Amino acid sequence: MGNNRLGRWWLAGAAGLLAGLALPPLGLPPLLWLALLPLWALPGLAHGVWGGALWGAAAVLVSHRWLLGLHPLDWIGVPARLSLPLAWLLLLSCAAAASLLVALWVGLARRLNPRRFSSALLLSGLWGLVEVLLAKGPLFWLGLGAVALPGDRALAGLASLGGMGLLAMVQLLLGWCLWRCCSGPGRPGRPGWIAASAAAVLMSHGLGAAALLALPLGTKAGPGPGDGRNVERVLVLQPAIPTRQKFQWVQQVRLQQRLAAALAEAEQRRVDLVLLPEGALGLESELSPQPAVELIGGGFRWQEVAGEPQQRSALLRFAPGEARASSWLDKHRLVPLGEWVPFASVGRWSGLSAVGGLQPGAASRLLPRPAGPIAGAICYELSDGAALATAVRNGGGWLLASANLDPYPAMLQQQFQALAQLRAIETGRWLVSAANTGPSLLVNARGKVIAALPAGRAASGVFELPRLRSLTPYDRWGEGPLLLGLAAAAVWRWRQ
Repeated sequence: MGNNRLGRWWLAGAAGLLAGLALPPLGLPPLLWLALLPLWALPGLAHGVWGGALWGAAAVLVSHRWLLGLHPLDWIGVPARLSLPLAWLLLLSCAAAASLLVALWVGLARRLNPRRFSSALLLSGLWGLVEVLLAKGPLFWLGLGAVALPGDRALAGLASLGGMGLLAMVQLLLGWCLWRCCSGPGRPGRPGWIAASAAAVLMSHGLGAAALLALPLGTKAGPGPGDGRNVERVLVLQPAIPTRQKFQWVQQVRLQQRLAAALAEAEQRRVDLVLLPEGALGLESELSPQPAVELIGGGFRWQEVAGEPQQRSALLRFAPGEARASSWLDKHRLVPLGEWVPFASVGRWSGLSAVGGLQPGAASRLLPRPAGPIAGAICYELSDGAALATAVRNGGGWLLASANLDPYPAMLQQQFQALAQLRAIETGRWLVSAANTGPSLLVNARGKVIAALPAGRAASGVFELPRLRSLTPYDRWGEGPLLLGLAAAAVWRWRQ
């Protein structure tokens, strides 16, 4: 009995590890379906809730292991002996949160009898909805809705219909079908479940591929807002300034030299817009030299609220020939313990960064411009697809992702790229990313990476961005279809 129980514990933990591996950068849905098979079986076991907790913790320990890249933290005053334990504490805190959520889900599944299809629909839909809500919270979550990329764009096409919540729901249902095939071997209905599972995989991929092909890519001809064209030429600068050294005088001079070179290149190549990554403009709000073309870059600004000055991280927009920003988009989701510290006014600690003590801006992700508004995301705001879809519905013609992912490892850059592809598919918009060390890239409206700058190296590139007007079903209705499906599943289950 003891060995059998231990084996089940190992199975739950191994399945969680497999789920973490299936997420980007690998992005392999069939691997996730295998990992979900033991999860669906857990509600029927005595240790099911604890097994679910282990599954969730193991998945996040693998998918979020890049958090250990924070070490060393001595450059912001954290003693060397505390640096690695603090990085581990952050990772374990995320794992504990996932552990609690999956345990609650397994506990609910025990009450609903997951063998019923109505229960599976309800449980899968709830999981998808929670992922959408978590994406609006203070932590960076990479859920099951992101697993289709970069490896399976056909399946990811479903995101244009219902966002990452729908994608997560589909992944869980496909895992449920696999569990039903494997549970109760030798039963007369098993061939039927195998056929139904194969049909579900084919139908989900077929529908996703059709939705993907229906997304317009835009053309270079035809009228557009502002200057009469519907394509903008943008120059992206990737300065590659190490975050741990960015405030050193040598690095500041190097950054100014690279910015000046980018502005000169922009004027020579006749681009419409220059894009800089998060934090590239530093604490100074005045540009020198003044740009000859429009510039949007990450920086900081002061906002007076109730007579008190507040510092905010923002995308600052400079009109051609202007030294000061004429408009901006404030960062809404701040990094806990990094840019924002709870009860910071009580103590003197400003957080795990050189720019702590910031205040959040408005929730809207729409940045108005004379050439046409765009939807912008700063750093891990890219994980909130609903906010970007709202900005697109309000007129955003393309997506801008601005980030500084240094000193984290390449794994986080790859996850960021997968999220960029997912956001492009959800909204049916081209996306350009400007990041300090990468990924700086161009993604078309169907989630395909068209061009990218070399990661970790100083570089610049000119990309052409179509401004689009058509809306995807997700742009129009958001999570509405998912909520309606949840309500229908709940009524169906209640009547049973």
